[in-house]
Amino acid sequence: MQNLILLFVCFFAGILLRRLNRLPKETPSVLNGFIIHISLPALTLLYFHDIDLSPGVFAMAAMPWLHFGLAAGFFLLAGKVLKLPRMTVGALILTGGLGNTSFVGLPMIEAYYGKEGLVHGIIVDQLGSFMVLSTLGILTAGIYSDGKLSAEAILRRVTAFPPFIALTAAVFLMPFDYPEWFTLLLGRLGDTLAPLALFSVGYQLSLGHLSGNTRNLALGLTFKLLIAPLILSLLYLGLFGMQGLPVRITLFEAAMPPMITAGIIAAEHHINPPLASLMVAVGIMASFFTLALWWFLLGVQ
Repeated sequence: MQNLILLFVCFFAGILLRRLNRLPKETPSVLNGFIIHISLPALTLLYFHDIDLSPGVFAMAAMPWLHFGLAAGFFLLAGKVLKLPRMTVGALILTGGLGNTSFVGLPMIEAYYGKEGLVHGIIVDQLGSFMVLSTLGILTAGIYSDGKLSAEAILRRVTAFPPFIALTAAVFLMPFDYPEWFTLLLGRLGDTLAPLALFSVGYQLSLGHLSGNTRNLALGLTFKLLIAPLILSLLYLGLFGMQGLPVRITLFEAAMPPMITAGIIAAEHHINPPLASLMVAVGIMASFFTLALWWFLLGVQ
């Protein structure tokens, strides 16, 4: 419960301080830079280090990859049919294809399924969402931020992305035990992600952004919160015939709102920041209702 309260407090604190004009305009850029260069790498080093890479985890880890692929296909097609601007399509792919499987996902899993479900959520988040973010996410951002980027330049952006570097380091460090001081350090640094990210999103939110974005926002959130989880549920439960708590957690994670960091990356690359911010902020608020629906539907399978 305290994690959910933290989400609300930081989000609305950002909105309030923007209205009071107490902080400089550069505040979101500074916070986003800290998150990408410090908070996310610390979390990756901390949690990925202890994951058991047994064969059974890969079906769970595959979900975010499938989700991102569905989003890319859906929004590219929608972009052609609806004649959406290129930057709008890019923002929808990033925010509609990456779920907040960590700082909304993990508290929600604990609330609905108990602590025994957290290990499955961490697998989906670390092996799935963060790896998609660090590879396909930053690749998509590179493509849409500047269509003239060469393959070499895009690859350089991917490999230079701090969370990707941390992920690579975490793989090589898996055989070694972290010193206690290092674990505590990573935990403290990683704890900054949730409050700073929610504050940044709240600070950037402006209801004025709804003007001209209502249709695109509805399209993006309908896909992210309803269509994608439905398709993935039919795939995992129907085609694959999977059962049990791990698959329920996996599909529950599929229904999470857009990833905060995806919105941050879209803003950092100037890919329709107003729409990306709305997708994250409105998506988080809407998900409190849609996640209850998915918990009920998944609970009666």
